[in-house]
Amino acid sequence: MPMVNSKEMFKKAYEGGYAIGAFNVNNMEIIQGITEGAKLENAPLILQVSAGARKYAKHVYLMKMIEAAIADTDLPIVVHLDHGPDFETCKSCIDGGFTSVMIDGSHLPFEENIALTRKVVDYAHERNVTVEAELGRLAGVEDDVKVSAEDSSYTQPDEVEEFATRTGCDSLAIAIGTSHGAFKFKGEPKLRFDILEEVSRRLPGFPIVLHGASSVIPSYVEMINQYGGNMPGAQGVPEEMLRRAASMAVCKINIDSDLRLAFTGELRKHFAEHPDHFDPRQYLTDARNGIRQMVRHKIVNVLGCNGKA
Repeated sequence: MPMVNSKEMFKKAYEGGYAIGAFNVNNMEIIQGITEGAKLENAPLILQVSAGARKYAKHVYLMKMIEAAIADTDLPIVVHLDHGPDFETCKSCIDGGFTSVMIDGSHLPFEENIALTRKVVDYAHERNVTVEAELGRLAGVEDDVKVSAEDSSYTQPDEVEEFATRTGCDSLAIAIGTSHGAFKFKGEPKLRFDILEEVSRRLPGFPIVLHGASSVIPSYVEMINQYGGNMPGAQGVPEEMLRRAASMAVCKINIDSDLRLAFTGELRKHFAEHPDHFDPRQYLTDARNGIRQMVRHKIVNVLGCNGKA
């Protein structure tokens, strides 16, 4: 099966009341763990690559590994640029075989965000590539994306219809209270479902995206702390809130921090239990298995896309 863009995938997700998992990739074991987990649950899949991942692993290596994963699983897989910072980066990814890109102009004034997004959309659509845009700003840190709580802002529902119409984007990331990273909330986590409902009312049938949606699974935080880590108070988005969002207009939920926690937790556990091991195949097998288990959990218990490939 060839790589696909997100258009039909999101249409089915919207109509079916579920979401697709967009999992960030950085190396071979993470790609294998994600795709193996999705294959076991027969789930459609988005593998997304940040600018930091492209710098770390190199574009060509990531693409060849993803091509191998598609050949191995025969799943419908979207290859997506996460948080494209400018037109040039988006163009490079499109020219390099990505089937979907995100242009993040959320830090720009409204008119400038529209102009930048439109430029990317025009280039991408000529090449059958879908485009995600962002309106509103999430707090937190993820690779090169750093937004303070003071600079964050909720999406304004009265702007979304004009933005989507003038840009021609295929999906829209909105800010309703999620945030990047593992330390998301001080106090009780809350999502602004009233904003999501109003956005979906103004954009009926339009795919909405949630960034910063890792739940920071307590068992992996405890595992990391048990084996020498220091993550007191790490708190993510409650999974019941994400399930509710997935049953509404949200068709794509981004998951990165939970993968990092699973990978790191299994590594720490392995070295604590086997301090004499030095063969990467031994400890990376455990880390890959942790990724696979996490992905299966998300697909079944949060996203609801199992059996939808």
